[in-house]
Amino acid sequence: MSPDSRGERLQIMLSAEELQVVDEFRFKQRMPSRAAAVRELLKRGLAAEGFSAAVFGSKSSDYGVTGDSPNDGNGKAHK
Repeated sequence: MSPDSRGERLQIMLSAEELQVVDEFRFKQRMPSRAAAVRELLKRGLAAEGFSAAVFGSKSSDYGVTGDSPNDGNGKAHK
């Protein structure tokens, strides 16, 4: 499998509001698909956070496209 192959599937559920924000980003950036937009957003978010780790014990529902994440960018919980 080449490095550009995508052998893993990641399924996420988004609210209508979250999906609207992703679609707005996609169209503004002229991305070819929602998947491409999500990959770009993940790449940007990881780069901005320095690839920080998630807060231990946090739940998937703690992380949304809109709103705050439960960490300060260093893998530490907000106080």
